[in-house]
Amino acid sequence: MKIIILGAGQVGGSLAEHLASEANDITVVDTDAERLRNLGDRLDIRTVQGRASFPTVLRQAGADDADMLVAVTNSDETNMVACQVAHTLFHTPTKIARVREAAYLTRAGLFDNDAIPVDVLISPEQVVTHYIKRLIEIPGALQVIDFAGGKAQLVAVKAYYGGPLVGHQLRQLREHMPNVETRVAAIFRRDRPILPQGDTVIEADDEVFFIAAKANIRAVMSEMRRLDETYKRIVIAGGGQIGERLAEAIESRYQVKIIEMSPSRCRHLSDTLDSTVVLQGSASDRDLLMEENIADADIFLALTNDDEANIMSSLLAKRLGAKKVMTIINNPAYVDLIQGGDIDIAISPQLATIGTLLAHVRRGDIVSVHSLRRGAAEAIEAIAHGDSKSSKVIGKAIRDIGLPPGTTIGAIIRDEEVLIAHDDTVIASGDHVILFLVDKKHIRDVEKLFHVGLSFF
Repeated sequence: MKIIILGAGQVGGSLAEHLASEANDITVVDTDAERLRNLGDRLDIRTVQGRASFPTVLRQAGADDADMLVAVTNSDETNMVACQVAHTLFHTPTKIARVREAAYLTRAGLFDNDAIPVDVLISPEQVVTHYIKRLIEIPGALQVIDFAGGKAQLVAVKAYYGGPLVGHQLRQLREHMPNVETRVAAIFRRDRPILPQGDTVIEADDEVFFIAAKANIRAVMSEMRRLDETYKRIVIAGGGQIGERLAEAIESRYQVKIIEMSPSRCRHLSDTLDSTVVLQGSASDRDLLMEENIADADIFLALTNDDEANIMSSLLAKRLGAKKVMTIINNPAYVDLIQGGDIDIAISPQLATIGTLLAHVRRGDIVSVHSLRRGAAEAIEAIAHGDSKSSKVIGKAIRDIGLPPGTTIGAIIRDEEVLIAHDDTVIASGDHVILFLVDKKHIRDVEKLFHVGLSFF
């Protein structure tokens, strides 16, 4: 596939890295020569220096015969104009744009083909807000991913000493929970992936990924660790777009406080939010945190745009007694350094956004793609189409499907039913198949599995 990526920042660069390793023809456009040089030295891609919305620059990047344009520059306006130019002059089939400003996103009809022709809109703030909301709803989870509209979930937890299944073989999970269907999709032990078998023994500190129907998630978590109590009191540091959207989404169910430096932003938040308490000040102000009883907070969320401020306020909140802290980290290099110590969960907006982008770039009937463990592995939701003649998977038991190395099928969603995958499970047309890959170089092979042969048409 021939793909033009506009913007060589963290999202554009990471997307190019993902796609270049999968035999795509990638061209990256940016005004920053040094960024392009660094990308070109690391990856097998073309680079073009220039303004992403200029017709001459897009033509130089190969827009005449490009299959897809992905506009992820730092400017909403540049992204939108680039999609308009690509549509009008080059008839680019698929145009994806990152748009941050809520004033654009709330206007119905703005992104239709007869207005601004954008096929897929990506809003990082919306993606990250939803990501954090799921973590709040399932206390103790390190990552929560919805499949088939939330019917099934893939959840990552850290196994602790004292968990009923810790120190036991996985096959005993069925004995512990005879009425609950679940499957452990993968285990990461000391940062190395383990493909789980029936005789695999779960150890303390293992990061365990399991899939189950949404209603059964808490029951399965209780096998790995003592369950955290449901959160009640939540403190948010930073009243920007993510902080505001999150407070708006959860304030009806939780006691929420926002700490924001800007007086004008505080006034806006007070006018916009219903029951959230808005506090003007610094989240790194020890006296303010103690005055607001930070020791009673179930969770402290640092959501500003400043990584260092987020890290320091989180460490202070934890030191003062906050039970759990989550921190947004924009620099991916920091994420692995800080997660798991005093900071319980580090959230990378770039990785969350890339997962959404990849779902629209993958071939075959790939519905969604989710980056796991900061990009170390991927979970994919694919739909099986066709019949037993045209499809490589339909009508076959899972044991007879030639899955690529390091790939497992965790579950199948059929209509409203969640079926946990077993060797004798047969895939039918229309099934949503949840796959887990610990080796991303085999993604193209997974896509090919779900291509429909010509005999179907």
